[in-house]
Amino acid sequence: MRRENRRKNLQNNDAKVDKLILYSGIGVAILAVIVFCLFMYSKSLSDDMKNSTMNLEEMANITNNTQNTQSASTEIGKTVEESKNEIQKPEENTTNNSTNNTTNNTSNINNSNNTSNQTKDNTTKTTNTTKANNTANVASNTKANAEKETKKELSFAKPVEGEVVREYAKDNLIYSETLKEWTTHMGIDIKAEKTTVVKASEAGTVKSIKNDPRYGLTVVIEHEDNFQTVYSNLLTSEFVVEGEKIEKEQSIGTVGNTAVFEIADEAHLHFEILKDSLPIDPNIYIK
Repeated sequence: MRRENRRKNLQNNDAKVDKLILYSGIGVAILAVIVFCLFMYSKSLSDDMKNSTMNLEEMANITNNTQNTQSASTEIGKTVEESKNEIQKPEENTTNNSTNNTTNNTSNINNSNNTSNQTKDNTTKTTNTTKANNTANVASNTKANAEKETKKELSFAKPVEGEVVREYAKDNLIYSETLKEWTTHMGIDIKAEKTTVVKASEAGTVKSIKNDPRYGLTVVIEHEDNFQTVYSNLLTSEFVVEGEKIEKEQSIGTVGNTAVFEIADEAHLHFEILKDSLPIDPNIYIK
C-alpha cells in the first residue's frame, strides 16, 4: 500500500514538473515574439526618419537652386541704362558722403566753439559770484568785529559797601531766622545801616519800582545783554522813576528794613542779578 502511494506521488510530481517546463517554454516563446516585434518597429521608425531627412535636404537644395536661377535671370534682364546708373550711384554716394562729412565737421567745430565760449562765460560768472560772496563775508565779519570791539563787557559794581551776611544759595539751602526754616536764597544780603545810599551797579534803564510782598520796596534796572539788577529791602526810592535812564553808580534809593521774609535780620540790601530773567550768582559779576 505504501509503495502504491509513493508511486502515485512520484507520478504527480513528474506531471507538475512537465507542466512547469511547458509553461516556461510558452512564456519564453511569447517574450521572444514581443522582442522581435519591438525590434522590427524601431527599425521601421529609423528608416522613416532617414527618408524624412533626405526629403528635407532635397527641398532645401531645390529652393536654393530656384533662388540662384531667379537672381541670374534678374541680372541678365538688366538693361544697359540700369547698369550705367548702378556705376554712377557709387560715385554720387561718395560725393554726397564727402559733402555730409564736411558739413558735420563744420557743425562740430561750431558746437565746440560754442561750448568753449559757454564754459568761459560760466567760469567768469562763478568767479565773479565767488568774489562777491567773499567780499560780503569780509564786510560782515568786519562789521561784527567792529561791533564786538565797540561793545564793552559789563562790569557790575557793588551797590553798597559792606559785608555779605548771606550768600547766594540756589542749589543748596540756608537757614532763615525770620521763617525759621531752611530755604533757597536767590541773591546776596549786604550789611549796611539804614538810610545808606544805594547806587546803580551798572548803567541801564529803570524797569520798575514796586513793593514786593516778600522783599519789600524793590527797584529793578535793565541793562545790556539781557541783564537785570534787583535792589530790595529799601527804605526809599526817591532818586529815580520808572523808565529813567541812569548811569553806573547813580543813586537810586536808601537801605531800609521792609523785606517781610528777612525782617528778623539786621539792616541790609538784598541784591540780585538776573541773566535772561534767570537768577545767577552776583559774586561772579561784581568787580
